Amino acid sequence: MPSYQTIKDWPEEDRPREKLLGKGAQALSDAELLAIILRNGSAAAGASALDHARLLLNRFGGLKGVDEASVGELSSVKGIGPAKIAGIKACLELARRIAGQKWQAGEPLRSSEDVYRHFRESLGREKRELFYVVLLNNKNRKIREVKISEGSLTASLVHPREVYNPVIRESAAAVIFVHNHPSGDPAPSAEDIDITRRLKEVGDVMGVRVLDHVVIGYERFFSFSDKGML
Repeated sequence: MPSYQTIKDWPEEDRPREKLLGKGAQALSDAELLAIILRNGSAAAGASALDHARLLLNRFGGLKGVDEASVGELSSVKGIGPAKIAGIKACLELARRIAGQKWQAGEPLRSSEDVYRHFRESLGREKRELFYVVLLNNKNRKIREVKISEGSLTASLVHPREVYNPVIRESAAAVIFVHNHPSGDPAPSAEDIDITRRLKEVGDVMGVRVLDHVVIGYERFFSFSDKGML
């Protein structure tokens, strides 16, 4: 039976930390990034930090599951003690706070990625379907965001009158529509496509530019503008 090896015993190019420093964090898998947070494995269990990371991801169904797991659930995994759990929870909370930093009034819109980053934490885990309109001035700078509806996206809930009332009040020159899919899959439904088309037609008549409709899922999004569907 081969002897237990720590990550330090591996070739340097295979070690997660060295790989991150040499190639950047984006080059690492979820398991490798998690292994860096865990720092070390368990000689008693014959498992490296990467082994523990893979075990956690498999046990809880990926990063989302690890994030949502309680301290008690994480501690039930062999080799995962208080220090490792604290490190995991702290890193995930920092990521959540960065993602949740507010898109302040007056800040410019640069891309659909900006919209996604702003709404990811508030809508990415939301169990209800919410629809927002983001109001922009003629320089594509944010005025404010307005929640229009809660519940399944239907023509009755997202009526052009309700959507464009705040646009008129704020004299907005452009808008971005944003809503979430509680399923986590941001692919637009037939209803999404139809509502977007109708809202775009009304915007054209009113002289209001519809810049995008961004659908938020879990850790991903769909942009009507990026896909050439506006």
